[in-house]
Amino acid sequence: MKEKIAIQGVQGSFHHLVAQQYFGSEVMVEECMSFPEVVQSLLSGQSGEAVMAIENSIAGSILPNYALIDENNLHVTGEHYMPINMNLMALPGQKITDIKKVFSHPMALLQCKEFFKDYRHIKLIEDEDTAEVARRISQKQSTGVAALASKAAAEIFGLEILAEGVQTKKSNATRFLIIGTQKKESNGEILNKASIKFELESRRGSLVSVLNIIRDYDLDMTKIQSMPIIETPWKYSFFVDVLFEDRAGFNKAIEIIEVMTEHLKILGIYKNRL
Repeated sequence: MKEKIAIQGVQGSFHHLVAQQYFGSEVMVEECMSFPEVVQSLLSGQSGEAVMAIENSIAGSILPNYALIDENNLHVTGEHYMPINMNLMALPGQKITDIKKVFSHPMALLQCKEFFKDYRHIKLIEDEDTAEVARRISQKQSTGVAALASKAAAEIFGLEILAEGVQTKKSNATRFLIIGTQKKESNGEILNKASIKFELESRRGSLVSVLNIIRDYDLDMTKIQSMPIIETPWKYSFFVDVLFEDRAGFNKAIEIIEVMTEHLKILGIYKNRL
């Protein structure tokens, strides 16, 4: 029996589409209504791996998800980039002027806020998931209500698309991580990207020194994200993604960075998909 893959949302959600593209169209998914539920599904063994959005090209990083991965000692086993096209959908036979409320995930609403400036009569309401709203509208046959979701969600739940591609930037894309409780085994695949996390005191030059090591060992830094450590004022965690060609060089750089920082953790080593 195939292992289930935990997703945030239901069938037709962008997480579901990523699971199909990454693991294959016949993937079995465990539907979770929040990211903490996704993590619990992994920790309890209900699912073998999970899909988790980590950053969007319009709305930015999803900071709580960095914390979830770190605090639960999860491992990044892969990544997937997906163009995100948001579509406004409702029960058939309605127009945008009939819509009074739009429900969707907070990140989806952020990605589409410019579109709704032309429709001041519509109230935007945060919800748990894009596709779950589409399903609920279909089940309850709710009029005057619309969802922001994928075309797949409209097809699955029998909704009509009132406006296509309503995201602010047409080049909108989201990076998703594949996470699990076990490290990634190469199985002959070239693993050339790493996600690491470390802590630094707010001291002049401390971050620059780490970045110099990354440069000196020919690592290509593709992402850096800082987060304050709530329990310790003026101390920060840094989440960094690097690309490398030479695994030995990466290992040596990590040895040096470990001496220069506190609580260094390799969150995952996996294949670059961009």
